Amino acid sequence: MGLPTTEELIRLTPELAMELPRARIPCQPGLQFGSRYPGDPRRLTLHDFLPDEQLREVENIHDFAGMLVFDKWTCNTNGRQTLFLHDFQNDSGEFRTDGERTFRYRTLMIDQGFCFNAGEWTFPDAPLRGLYARNRVYEGVCGLESFAPWIERLENRMSDRVMNEVSREIPPAWYDDDYDELLRLMDHLLRRRLRVKDLLLEAKRSNRHPFPNWA
Repeated sequence: MGLPTTEELIRLTPELAMELPRARIPCQPGLQFGSRYPGDPRRLTLHDFLPDEQLREVENIHDFAGMLVFDKWTCNTNGRQTLFLHDFQNDSGEFRTDGERTFRYRTLMIDQGFCFNAGEWTFPDAPLRGLYARNRVYEGVCGLESFAPWIERLENRMSDRVMNEVSREIPPAWYDDDYDELLRLMDHLLRRRLRVKDLLLEAKRSNRHPFPNWA
């Protein structure tokens, strides 16, 4: 979501600054990006790590496969960042189940700041880029068909018209008013859609073997 920031607010709020190893740069006034807290903080607890056994209690664990499709497409040069939310009680105070397991957690994918190689807007692909740090989340992957729902959306629905609509919603200050450069990025993303399968295969063939059940 976009949030306006004034010079006075920046001056009176020291926390509104970018912390670098050897410098501290105040934010610039204007439209900023902010993320809302994902729920009611009185009921919700957040974790940035879960032990392997508790990962099996994550209701939407399959979202890691879908997010990898996105990260490969956009060349996210950072490892996959995520939060685990603990707030799935119903009105009776009971946790949701699927008949066999009790789900106590849900994952939320965060921090896409290194897509397109951060501010470089380049695509230095590498097999391990975009992967979550632990293979347990990919145990449900048995082959390319495990990624099919997301690959199909990417290849068939992400059209030139859709990309143009998205580009018009981006504030010009966020791409330094260089609309031609933004269009080049959008065109590159459109052409990369058909490379995602190959990028997933490269990850599968890596020495890390991130998909333990993909023969």
